[in-house]
Amino acid sequence: MNGTMHRILALTVAVLTLSSCGATQELSSPATTAPVTNDDRGAFRDLYRELIETNTTASQGSCTEAAQKMATRLKTAGYADKDLVLFSPPDHPKDGGLVATLAGSDDAAKPILLLAHIDVVEAKREDWKRDPFTLAEENGYFYARGAEDDKAMAAIFVDSLIRYRTENFVPKRPIRVALTCGEEGGGQVNGAEWLHQNRPELVDAEFVINEGAGGDLNKDNKPILLEIQAGQKIYQDFTLEVTDEGGHSSQPGPFNAIQALGAGLNRLAAAPFPVQLNDVTRAYFTAQAALQPGEVGQAMSTIVVNPQDPAAISVLSASPLYNAMLRTTCVPTKIEGGHANNALPQRATANVNCRILPGAGTVQQRVQDAIVKAVNDPKVTVKPATAFRTNVATVPPLSAQIVDPIKAVAGSMWPGVPLVPTMSTGATDAIYFGTTPVYGLSGIFAQPGETHAHGLDERIQVKSLYDGRAFLYQVVKLYANGA
Repeated sequence: MNGTMHRILALTVAVLTLSSCGATQELSSPATTAPVTNDDRGAFRDLYRELIETNTTASQGSCTEAAQKMATRLKTAGYADKDLVLFSPPDHPKDGGLVATLAGSDDAAKPILLLAHIDVVEAKREDWKRDPFTLAEENGYFYARGAEDDKAMAAIFVDSLIRYRTENFVPKRPIRVALTCGEEGGGQVNGAEWLHQNRPELVDAEFVINEGAGGDLNKDNKPILLEIQAGQKIYQDFTLEVTDEGGHSSQPGPFNAIQALGAGLNRLAAAPFPVQLNDVTRAYFTAQAALQPGEVGQAMSTIVVNPQDPAAISVLSASPLYNAMLRTTCVPTKIEGGHANNALPQRATANVNCRILPGAGTVQQRVQDAIVKAVNDPKVTVKPATAFRTNVATVPPLSAQIVDPIKAVAGSMWPGVPLVPTMSTGATDAIYFGTTPVYGLSGIFAQPGETHAHGLDERIQVKSLYDGRAFLYQVVKLYANGA
């Protein structure tokens, strides 16, 4: 059995162990069952409210102000100035952040980094039922912009640091929290990227816990699976362009730049990228197969054994989510052409957005070559819209060091709920960490589509937020005292 199959088998066993363990039989270690003596939900709610109600949009807000408020809370809890690094890009004073550290007892141990972005997507008061920047609690939900994405995890991480300090917890491995700006792409400086470029020692970590995975509730609001994100696709835009001399539209010739570009895009759409599974997506489909009924579940079981099975590919490709998990995708998202209504076009361009499966080497170049081959027209030039990122994220290992603490805490909180590895089809700030393992993990459950993240009336279930707080508080403790 080769190394890859060993990893796949070990990962699948890890997933199934959580779903099949009986009640709390193997989950009775003192580290996970000791009573929590400082579980002050009122204090957490007040911290969460303050973070929510500090506007951090690109147009009107200030991440720097939010970071300063969180630093003040940590200082009040006993953190020294040396433990708190407030930063802001010199030419963007409102795009700052905070790095806070709880020191460990082992000077040689790298920190665990808890990463959360504190910027939020724009929200107009006239469009919302409630003020998007005033925390509201109604019918079992918290409503506000950022209630879920990503101020929930930011508040949990700061709250956990406060609780660890007040109970005099000294971890073996340092615990570091980074609150950053600019993840939502609204024009703010990306704090995670800025730290890597200017203060890399602050984000040098054994591994990173980040947003990107939660848990699923069924229609009866019962947990049915817990996710851990291990890896994400690589974001890359390409510019496709056709140029021509143009001319008067009353005398069209056999060539037209717009038509040539359109034909090339149609050929690209007709040539999907091949199916490629990695350790995480194999484990994802293995676990999901047991949860999906009928034809879909059978296709998942088949694809794990034979990734090139045409019938299974056809069934799974019909779902945008499953299709994106199976392969690299490239799709046109913008198109421009022509310069006058009565003139033949001199130029036509399209942006093709690719979400590329992670892999060894410069995978973006291989995708560019594949686009050129599919378009099959030398008059259509294909160029990267931005330079290829060389330090791209890889698929991190789901080792016992990562999985066992999750199994212990999740097994006691949600007995019988399976742990399902997943790969993000989008992108988070994990893209800046290169070979440092980054895992999406929150323990925050939701029904599909109910959070309205990035949309109107964003919300999170009150119980889910408090459960995620309890889960991460305990899991991070186990990580910090582990190997």
